[in-house]
Amino acid sequence: MQYRLDLVLKPAEGALVRVIGMVERRGFAPSNIAGNRNADDAGRWHVQMDIHGTRPPETLCHQLQKVYDCESVQLVPVAGASV
Repeated sequence: MQYRLDLVLKPAEGALVRVIGMVERRGFAPSNIAGNRNADDAGRWHVQMDIHGTRPPETLCHQLQKVYDCESVQLVPVAGASV
């Protein structure tokens, strides 16, 4: 199943690398990573990342919420997509 993660990351060096590493370690394959930095929002990164895998994505979201660099994590199913 394919899902999209909507993330808000703190403007810390290596934040996106840490998030991608956690996604991969939890057995998901990240793809289509897009993001932008918003100066009006204290320089936070707004990132969307498609992930796919066979494990329940809710556990990944729970782990990402524990990462210091992540301020918010939302999981959105991608309609019509399958792995």
